[in-house]
Amino acid sequence: MSLSQTRDLAALSNALKSRKDDKIMPTSGISTAPQQPVLTGTDAELRHTVKTTPSFTFTSESVSEGHPDKVCDTISDAILDAYLAQDPRSRVACETLCKEDVVVLAGEITSTGTVDHEAVAREAIRQIGYTDPSEKFNADGVNVIQVLTTQSPEISQGVTADTSLVGEQGAGDQGIMFGYATDETPELMPLPILLSHRLVAGLADDRRTGNYPWIRPDSKSQVSVVYEGNTPIAVSTVLISTQHSADVSREEIIEYVQGTLAPRILGDWWNRDIQVLVNPTGSFVWGGPSADAGLTGRKIIVDTYGGYGRHGGGAFSGKDPSKVDRSGAYFTRYVARQVVKEGLAKKAEVQVGYAIGVAQPVSVKVDTFGTGDERAAEAFVRQFDFRPAAIIEQLDLLRPIYRSTTNYGHFGKAYLPWEA
Repeated sequence: MSLSQTRDLAALSNALKSRKDDKIMPTSGISTAPQQPVLTGTDAELRHTVKTTPSFTFTSESVSEGHPDKVCDTISDAILDAYLAQDPRSRVACETLCKEDVVVLAGEITSTGTVDHEAVAREAIRQIGYTDPSEKFNADGVNVIQVLTTQSPEISQGVTADTSLVGEQGAGDQGIMFGYATDETPELMPLPILLSHRLVAGLADDRRTGNYPWIRPDSKSQVSVVYEGNTPIAVSTVLISTQHSADVSREEIIEYVQGTLAPRILGDWWNRDIQVLVNPTGSFVWGGPSADAGLTGRKIIVDTYGGYGRHGGGAFSGKDPSKVDRSGAYFTRYVARQVVKEGLAKKAEVQVGYAIGVAQPVSVKVDTFGTGDERAAEAFVRQFDFRPAAIIEQLDLLRPIYRSTTNYGHFGKAYLPWEA
C-alpha cells in the first residue's frame, strides 16, 4: 500500500470514529440500534480512494534461440535426443559452454547408443542460423572440446530399479520443483511470458522467411502487463532488442517492430498507447556467442513462467527424465493444469520435493492463492502418482522430444504431453 493510501485510511478511520461517538436520537417506530454513518463530502472522497482490487504491473522476458545461453541449451538437448533415439534408457547430463569459436561439452552420459557429439553440435548451431564464416562463432568454424564421462555408479544404483535400496526407480537427485497454471490465457500460462515468447519467435520466423534479411539470430523481448487483481487488462510496455546487420538503420528496425511485429504478435492486446522500446542502446550488430559467453541452464525463468510462478532452481536442458529437475517440473505443471481445468481454482501452484534414490516424494503441496477451494484442490492433487517411474510412464518421456522444448518456453505448447 502506498504512503498516500495509508494516510487516506488513517483519515477515514478518524472520521468514522468521530461519527460513531455522535448520539443518534431515536424516532418513534424506528429501531434505536446504532446506525451506520452516512459519508458525505471529504469522508466519501476518502473512502473512494481505498481500492478493493489491487492494480499492478508485471514484467517477463524471453530470449531467442540465437541467444548465447539458448544456443547452449539447444546443443545440450540435441545431444540428449540423439541418445534417446538410440537408447531410451540413456542417462544424460550434458552441459554446454559457448564463447567465440569454442564449444565445450561437459557432463556424464551412460548409454548403449553411439553419438557423434561434434556433428550434433555443429548441426544444432547451423539450424539456429550461425553460418556466417566472417563471425567467430559459426557452425563450421567452431572448435568442439569434449569433457564427458559416464554417470557416477553411486547415483546410478539409486536411480536404477534393480539396485535401488527402495526396490524401484528413485529420484535422480534431491530437490524441489514447482508447476503453475492460471486461467488468464487459453494456454493456462501467465500473459507476460506468453507474449514475450511469441515476440522473439516471431522475430525468428521473419528472419527465416528472408523478408527481413537484416535480422540476426540473437534477440530478447520483454513485456509488461497491467493487472487488476488476477486479471490482465492491458499491455503497457514492449521491449525488443534484436541483433541486426550493420547496413540497416535503427529507424527501419523501429518501424518494423512498431508497425509489423508487435501488432501482429500482440493481436487484440495491441494498441498505439503501448510504450515500444527498440534496441535502446542504439545498435546491436555484435551478438551471439561471438560477443557473449553462453551456458546451459541460465534461462530457467524464461523456460518456465517468467517469474510469475516459483522455481525450484534446477535447469532442464541436457537432462534425461530420470532427473526430477526436469520430469518433476513437467509433472507439477501437468497437475497444476488439471486443478485449473477441473475448475477447482483460477490459478494453482504445485510443489514437490524429493530425496535422491527415493521414489516417493518427501512432500507435495498445492496453493490456489485464494482463487479456489484449497482443500478440494489438495485432495485432488494427492490422487496423482509423483514417483519418477510413474511420471515417466504417464507422460511418455523416454522419447527424443526435448529439442522441441528448448526454445520459447517448456510450457504452453499444446503438442507437449504435460500440456494435455
